[in-house]
Amino acid sequence: MGVETIADGLVDETVKGMPGGIAPLKLGDIGKQGWNVLAEDMPLPVCLLKADAVARNEGLMRVFLERTGALHSPHGKTTMSPQLFDWQAKAGAWAITVGTVHQIQVARHFGFARIVLANQLVGKQGLRYVTDELARDPGFEFFCLVDSVAGVDALAAAAKARGLAGRVQVFLEGGFAGGRTGVRDLDAARAVAKAAKAAEPYVLLRGVEGFEGLMSGAGAALRVTHFLDFLANIATMIDAEDLCAEGRLMLTAGGSAFYDMVVEKFRGLNLKRPKSILTRSGCYITHDSAMYEAHFDAIAERSSMLAELGRPEPALEVWAYVQSRPEPTRVLVTMGKRDVSFDPHLPMPRLWYRPGAAPRRPQKLAGHTCVNLNDQHGYLDVPADSPLQVGDMVGFGISHPCLTFDKWQMIAFVDADYNVVDAIRTYF
Repeated sequence: MGVETIADGLVDETVKGMPGGIAPLKLGDIGKQGWNVLAEDMPLPVCLLKADAVARNEGLMRVFLERTGALHSPHGKTTMSPQLFDWQAKAGAWAITVGTVHQIQVARHFGFARIVLANQLVGKQGLRYVTDELARDPGFEFFCLVDSVAGVDALAAAAKARGLAGRVQVFLEGGFAGGRTGVRDLDAARAVAKAAKAAEPYVLLRGVEGFEGLMSGAGAALRVTHFLDFLANIATMIDAEDLCAEGRLMLTAGGSAFYDMVVEKFRGLNLKRPKSILTRSGCYITHDSAMYEAHFDAIAERSSMLAELGRPEPALEVWAYVQSRPEPTRVLVTMGKRDVSFDPHLPMPRLWYRPGAAPRRPQKLAGHTCVNLNDQHGYLDVPADSPLQVGDMVGFGISHPCLTFDKWQMIAFVDADYNVVDAIRTYF
């Protein structure tokens, strides 16, 4: 089944963000309704994607990849929108990265043929599903992570039982003390790599993987440097000892905060065999108004090339109504934890519009702060002379796009004038 079938799916008033009382319509026809968010053609709260910003952000990533020669497998868990996966693939993405078996199932359901599971594949159902798909579709390319001999053995046994020689491809995952998954030292890495070599042809070790994105705060860049050195040491070891399967040795890391450092480090690594560098940034496509905005400040300081290319733009907004102003410096809005991300930052009120005002254009909003969220309410601290009154519309920037996408089944694309031009579905 291709992604084009998503546009044929029906949506109605039971989908959050859709007007009440409308007849069911195809998702692909939402952009034909003539709706405008500022004209109150959609109920609030509503989540929006700015089409121009998404296109700009994708274009910036393409130029970076072209200049560095790196491959890209964007993390699909950010959006869980096969329509956006398809956009990324058509823009040149080498594969789609996912984090769970459910996410593999979604990507496979819509026909994606090369998938990186940036996680270990464990458990009866996950092993069954993946090996069934590999057996069913000879064109399906699958990669996952290993960080233990037990994990290699389980994959090998499942592949052997299905006669899948040469089909289960793995990256040896490096980790760090106190972190998430991944081997912690070179001896452990060697043991896992040797187990994978012994398991050929049912397991093929393709390279080395790590995730540096958990490192944050003061000194994060230095910790990332040390971690990338460790991954490079693993790669050098398996290359020198011929523990990888035949072919190019792949080096993959790079979330959305340090992808510049990842590519620079791996480009400079000298190995016996040819190498490929695979970065996996997912949040680049929407950027945000806080966490990744700050991360890009640091990226621009480190990379003159990325600074020269220009800044990505926040593409994701959530709009809500002012529903109460019970105190001069307190405003309540119709948006809460069910509608918007709140980790690591609360949403940021950036724009406002009074319905019916001309021109139909939002104004910037400064000095207003979201200080708390309930399930369906947002609390704003506002200046005593704030223009906001009941019925006004407030547009919020967000932090950490992943945790906003997962709250919406349908997200509208809008143009610069907030006309609704398209929509996507998510599959969390």
